[in-house]
Amino acid sequence: MSQTVEAAPAPAPSSEPPGRVRPGLASRLMARPEIGALVAAIIIFIFFLALAPSFRSAESFFTVLYQASVIGIVAVGVGLLMIGGEFDLSAGVIVYTAGLFASMFCWYYGVNLWLGAALSLVFCLLIGFLNGYLVMRTGIPSFLITLGTFFVLQGANLGVTKLVTGTVSSPDISNIDGFDSLGKIFASSFKVGPVTVWTSVLWWILFVALAAWTLQRARVGNWIFAVGGNPDSARAVGVPVVRTKIGLFMAVSFLGWFVGMHQLFRFNTLQAGGGVGNEFLYIIAAVVGGTLLTGGFGNAVGVAIGAFIFGMTSLGIIYAGWDPNWFKAFLGVMLLLAVLVNLYVKKMSTTRKVG
Repeated sequence: MSQTVEAAPAPAPSSEPPGRVRPGLASRLMARPEIGALVAAIIIFIFFLALAPSFRSAESFFTVLYQASVIGIVAVGVGLLMIGGEFDLSAGVIVYTAGLFASMFCWYYGVNLWLGAALSLVFCLLIGFLNGYLVMRTGIPSFLITLGTFFVLQGANLGVTKLVTGTVSSPDISNIDGFDSLGKIFASSFKVGPVTVWTSVLWWILFVALAAWTLQRARVGNWIFAVGGNPDSARAVGVPVVRTKIGLFMAVSFLGWFVGMHQLFRFNTLQAGGGVGNEFLYIIAAVVGGTLLTGGFGNAVGVAIGAFIFGMTSLGIIYAGWDPNWFKAFLGVMLLLAVLVNLYVKKMSTTRKVG
C-alpha cells in the first residue's frame, strides 16, 4: 500500500526586492517630527535639574506647565496652520484683542460678561476668516496679509482702549455680572496636595489631543497635510483647499480668543499693548517641535513639546539665578538648531517612504 506524501508549500515570494532592508525601530523613531524636540526637552530638563535646585520641586514643575500652556494653546493652532503651509503673525495680538473687546464692551454698556465673551469670539473668528479669505483670494503670502492684520489690531487695541477708558489698560471687570462663572471656565485652579494646578494646563492637553487626533485619524488631517505639501495636487484630487486653509486661520483665532479670555479673567484687566512678539514664540514652539516652515510636515505633540521647552527655559533661567536677558539669545539658537534638525528628520522620513 503506497503512502502519499504531501510536499511542503513553497514560501510566498517576498514583495521586497533582494537586498532591501526593512527600517528598524531606530530609523522609524528618527523619522518622527517630534523626536528632536523630545531629546532636547530631556536634555534641558536634566540640565536645569542639575543647576537650579528650586527647579526640582513639584510646584516649579507645574509652574513650568502653566507657562507652557499659555503659549502652547495658541501654538497648537499656529502649528496646524504651518503644517497647512501658512503663517499668522497676528496670533499674538489677537489674544489681547479678544480680552480688550470683551472687557470694554461690557464695562461701557453695562452688560453681562457672557455676552461680551460671545461677541468677542465672533469678532475673533471673523478676523481669522478674513485673514484666510484674503490669502486665498488674492494670492498674497499669508506673511504679508497677517502682518497687516497685526498692525491694524495693535493700533486699534491702543487707540480704542485709550478712547474708551482714557488709559492704555482695560477697566477692572471683577464686579461685572458673569465674572465668577466665566472665571471658573477660563482661569480657575485647584490644589493637588501643595501644588496649584491651573485649568489652562488641562485645556492645553485637551487641545493637543484633539489636534493630534485630527491630524492622524480624521479626513481633515489628511487635507491639512495635503494643502501644506502641494496645494495644486491636493486641489486636483478633490481636497477643498480654500475651505481647509480658511478653517485653519479661524482655528488660530479661536485659540487666541481662548487664551485672551484666560488672561482677562485671571488678571481682571489687560494692557492694550500686550501680545506683541508672542506670535514668534508660537512659531518657535512649532518649529522646535518638528514643524517645517515649508509646510506639510509636523504634528501636534511636537508643538506641545516645543511649548514645554519654552516654559522650562523661560523659568529655568530665572530659577538658576541667571540674567533673563539671555533668554532671547537662547531662543534664537534653539530655533536655528531646530530648523537644521527638522530638515534632517524630514530627509530621513522621505528616504524611508521612498525606500
